[in-house]
Amino acid sequence: MPTNRSQTVNRLKRIEGQVRGISQMVVDDRYCIDILHQVQAVKSALASVENAILKDHAACCVADAIKSGDVTEQQEKFNELIELFGKVKR
Repeated sequence: MPTNRSQTVNRLKRIEGQVRGISQMVVDDRYCIDILHQVQAVKSALASVENAILKDHAACCVADAIKSGDVTEQQEKFNELIELFGKVKR
């Protein structure tokens, strides 16, 4: 994540603000559909951050493991991805 770290942190801070806003909407007893729209927006923003981090991981960590020629390291990176995608399916 070295090239996009500050962008990722800024995105996460915006998401954090959105979540606080949703919390306030619940406290203020706002219309449920309006709250749900905001929840969907947060989920979409988090998915975007997740994608960016995954791309960076593949471009850096996984690529480095492949270049290293170390079969054990390559297998570790592969297993990490398989485990991650397994969690996403649940």
